[in-house]
Amino acid sequence: MTATVHRFPQRQASLDPMIALVAGDLNLVNAVILDRMQSQIPLIPELAGHLIAGGGKRMRPMLTLASARLIGYEGTRHHRLAAAVEFIHTATLLHDDVVDGSDLRRGRRTANTIWGNPATVLVGDFLFSRSFELMVEDGSQKVLKILSSASAVIAEGEVNQLTAARKVDLGEERYLDIIGAKTAALFAAACRISAVVAERNDAEERALDAYGRNLGIAFQLVDDAIDYVSDAGTMGKDAGDDFREGKVTLPVILAYARGGPDERKFWKDAVEGRRDSDEDLARAIELIRATRAIDDTLARARHYGQRAIDALGPFGASDAKAAMVEAVEFAISRAF
Repeated sequence: MTATVHRFPQRQASLDPMIALVAGDLNLVNAVILDRMQSQIPLIPELAGHLIAGGGKRMRPMLTLASARLIGYEGTRHHRLAAAVEFIHTATLLHDDVVDGSDLRRGRRTANTIWGNPATVLVGDFLFSRSFELMVEDGSQKVLKILSSASAVIAEGEVNQLTAARKVDLGEERYLDIIGAKTAALFAAACRISAVVAERNDAEERALDAYGRNLGIAFQLVDDAIDYVSDAGTMGKDAGDDFREGKVTLPVILAYARGGPDERKFWKDAVEGRRDSDEDLARAIELIRATRAIDDTLARARHYGQRAIDALGPFGASDAKAAMVEAVEFAISRAF
């Protein structure tokens, strides 16, 4: 039998079907988030709210809710667990911005530039603690293991990235390890926990895990490409932000590997912070285009997107499945 290969549309796919699918559930999740980010220390909800209300799509909790719809779960446990997932994500963003020294996120000033690094790190710790409270209250050892393991993997990915910082010869395999930990692990866990609370079999758990994991990798690879082809108006960040920060992403890894001695020297200087002007960015974009690094980064993203869609194979046709497929299409088509 010949395998069916999904044809990704050359159009701007949308998250609207998934948003519509989970809208009612997401309102309940947002209520949990608002309640659990409160504290008698006013700085905590003020700082946390700055990021949580900052225009994010709630992609990860939506995946928890959509996965629950896919398998027909009719309970309510996934609402608080989706909130736990969002708290883990938000905590890692707060810590990321401190580590990276970032000034903007989604077009807004980062918390660390407003309240300083110490407060930002500590509020991130508070949100991690709230996420674990929600897990413990759920009462499932399996859910606790999945989400706590994902949290540990994310931290490992952050450390791996830190030790790889400004190493232009990082290599594709190690880079995929980093984004598999930093991004894909939480996507996978967010999907998998719905199968656990619904008491579905291991095969369905693994299928949802594979869907989330491959979607997460595809999502990050497209983000890598967007840095060299987009603008703040469409993506909430300026083209070249990663370049100016010396981040080694897949387009850079591919362009460096395919370049001659002069091109490699350019990339080494850029990654080590010696080339970050507008002219240098233009040169970087020129080299990336000449080596087809963007095309091949997006080809890899489509590969992982196909794997995510394939993982949904065991599940029957439904509005939830269609929305989850389109979420993959959305992740890919953001670069077009």
